[in-house]
This record gives sequence, C-alpha cells and structure tokens, in this order.
Amino acid sequence: MDGVTLRRDGHVAEIVLDRAEALNALSTAMARRLAAVCAEVAADAGVRAVVLSAAGAKAFCVGADLKERNSMSDADLLAQRPVFRAAFGGVLDLPQPVVAAVHGYALGGGCEFALSCDLVVADESAVFGLPEVGVGLVPGGGGTQLALRRLGPGRAADLVLTGRRIGVEEAVAYGLVDRRVPAGTVREEALTIAATIAGNSPTAVRAAKRALRLGAGVPLAAGLDIEDNAWRTVAFSADRREGIAAFAEKRKPRWPS
Repeated sequence: MDGVTLRRDGHVAEIVLDRAEALNALSTAMARRLAAVCAEVAADAGVRAVVLSAAGAKAFCVGADLKERNSMSDADLLAQRPVFRAAFGGVLDLPQPVVAAVHGYALGGGCEFALSCDLVVADESAVFGLPEVGVGLVPGGGGTQLALRRLGPGRAADLVLTGRRIGVEEAVAYGLVDRRVPAGTVREEALTIAATIAGNSPTAVRAAKRALRLGAGVPLAAGLDIEDNAWRTVAFSADRREGIAAFAEKRKPRWPS
C-alpha cells in the first residue's frame, strides 16, 4: 500500500519500504504512508522494538523519487517538503528502538533512514552515500546532522561534501554500520536483534533510548542528569520489581508494562 508495508510478530513490528520496482525511491505518497505507519507504531504500547527493512534484492532505498520531482514546479517541491520531513521524523522519533536492515543501495534518503535508526545492520551488498550535492541539493532528511553526530565532523564532511559512495567495509570503519552480516542474512539478523530488545523491560528500554538520544552532544554533567532521570523513571516501576523477582526466582520476566 503506497510503498510501505507493516508487519507484526509478537512485540516486534517490521516497517518495510515496499516499492522494489523503483528501488524503494521515496515518492510523496510513500512518504505520507510511512509517516502514518510510524505514528501507528509509536502509539502501540505492545510494540517493543522495530525493524526497518526493504523489499527487493537491489536496494534498501535510493532516496527521493527523482522521476517524480522532475515534473514538479517549485511550488510542488515546497509542498512536498513537510511531507518528507514527517516521514523522516516519523522514523527518527519512534520511541521504540529501531534496527535498520540494509542491503544494496542506501543512498540519499536511504542513507538518512539508516542514520535515523538506533542500530544499523548491513550485509555485504550494502552501499551508502549522501549524493545530494551532485544534483544541486543538500541532504534534507537529517543527513547533515545525523552524520555529524554519528560519524564526527570530518567523516560527515567527507560523505556530504563529496557525495561519494562507500561499501560496507568502509561504512563499518566509519561507524555508520554497527553489525556486518553475510549477504542475504540482514533481515533475519535485524529481526533477531529486535526480538532480543523486545525481551527486555519495555519501560527500561524506552527510557534508555531517550537517555541515549537526549545525551548526544551535551556536556557530561548534563548527560549524567539525563541518565539519572531515566534511572528514576524505571527504578520504582513495576518492571523493575518484576525483573528483580524473575532474577531471584531464576525465570524469565513477565513484564507488566
């Protein structure tokens, strides 16, 4: 449906970029659908972890649909902007941890979707790049800011200002990819990671994600205060009581949240 499919397996939701015939290029309709799906997942307390994957064998996502944009007026492009921001913001702002499962081309917006996730798993076929300056644009899905925070200023400038592509080996060295897996296994690995996350306390996991996000780039003292607030959120919760009880009784926790 409009290039995005939502699947659910227990406490794990999988958001699939599902426009393989166009290498999962992001159209206006697809962006609207993605924003709506992310809002649905964010509001679902039963979802504890999310995988962002893609259909087809060639690409995760090659960015904006340039064929659609080629016929757009300046007014059309301006009108598309908040739709795209809502799509990228929807992924970035998910309260649950998000694992990207990247294969093939992850260019422009595709690379930005990966950068928006908490963990990036990529297989041997993955190719990353932020080529926007080559077509007279600046990354607009968070690419400059997310790359800066994840990779550091020099490596972010290398990718953004040259527009060059990098393979999975260099992406791992840069810190863009967290786990490298054999070709054809990326979705399975991402779902396994998500299932592991989903098995932990949902209250604690969400609080930890908030602390990680809010703490990025702040002074250490401020970061420790953010961590303390996260600790206080869970320390007196039903999840903490169940977790301690399960540990003492040598059983798996049955999370009440």
